[in-house]
Amino acid sequence: MTGNALLALMKIVAGSVSGSFAVIGDGIDSSTDVVISFITLLTARVLSKPPDKQYPYGYGKADTIATKILSFFIFFAGLQLIITTTSKMISGEITSLPSRLAIYVTVISIAGKLALAYYQFRTGKRTGSFMLIANGKNMQNDVVISLSVLTGLIFVYVFKLAILDKIAALLVGLWILKVAYQIFMRTNIELMDGTKDCSVYNKIFKAIAKVDGVHNPHRVRVRDIGYKLMISIDIEVDGNLTLSEAHTIAHEVENAIKSEIDNVFDVTIHVEPLGDKILEKDLGISRDKL
Repeated sequence: MTGNALLALMKIVAGSVSGSFAVIGDGIDSSTDVVISFITLLTARVLSKPPDKQYPYGYGKADTIATKILSFFIFFAGLQLIITTTSKMISGEITSLPSRLAIYVTVISIAGKLALAYYQFRTGKRTGSFMLIANGKNMQNDVVISLSVLTGLIFVYVFKLAILDKIAALLVGLWILKVAYQIFMRTNIELMDGTKDCSVYNKIFKAIAKVDGVHNPHRVRVRDIGYKLMISIDIEVDGNLTLSEAHTIAHEVENAIKSEIDNVFDVTIHVEPLGDKILEKDLGISRDKL
C-alpha cells in the first residue's frame, strides 16, 4: 500500500507539474491499486472469521462483494480521465509539451512497479496466498501501462506534438475501463456459485479414478467460496457393502480429491448403490459432459 501510494502521488503531482495527462492517468491507475489493497486489508478481518450458524460456509465472499464495489470506483476513475482528456482535445486548447520530469517519473515508476510485483510474487509463493500472487500479476499490467506512457512521451518529444500525450492518456483511460470490466465480470462467477477454473473437474475425476470400488462419479458441482472450492459429488459403490465399508470409500475419495486439488473448503459426497435407477435430474457434471 505504501509503495503504491507513493508512486501514485508522485505520478499525479509530476503529471500536473509537467503538464502530462498520460502521467496523471498512470497515477490514477496506481491509485486504484492503493484502494484495492486498502479494501483487501479491511476485509481481511472478516475473511478470517470462522463459519458460524448464520454463515455456515464462512465469510469468503466478503472479498468478492468488496471487489465488486471496487470495480465501480475503478470504472468511474477511468471514465473521468477519458472525459477530461476528450474535453481538452475538443476545446482545441493549445498546450505546451510536457516537461522532461514526466519521463523521469515514469522511468522511476516502472522500476518501482517491477520491485513491488517481484515482492508480491515472492511473498505470495512463500505464504501460499493466491491473492498476493494475483496482485503481483496486476502490477505487471501496471508496468505495461507505464511503458506505454513512456513510449508516448518519447514520441511527444520526437515529433514535438503535445496532442500525442493526450492520446496516450485516452489509451490509459480505456485500459482502466477494461480492467474495471474484467474485475466486475470475474466477481460475477463467484456470486453466481460458479468456478473460475473449469479444469478442476478433470482433476476431480482423475483423483476419483485412483480409488478402488468407486463407479460412475456424477453430479459433480464446484463453486468458489473466496479463494477456496466447495465440491459436491455423487458416486456409486457395490450395494452389498456395509455402511461402514461404503463410508470408508467415501473418505478415500475425499482424501484423494484434497491431495489432487489445493484450497478445498469441503467435499460433500453422496453414496449410491451401483446401478441405481432412481430417476433424478442430473444437475452437475459427469464425464460425458466434459
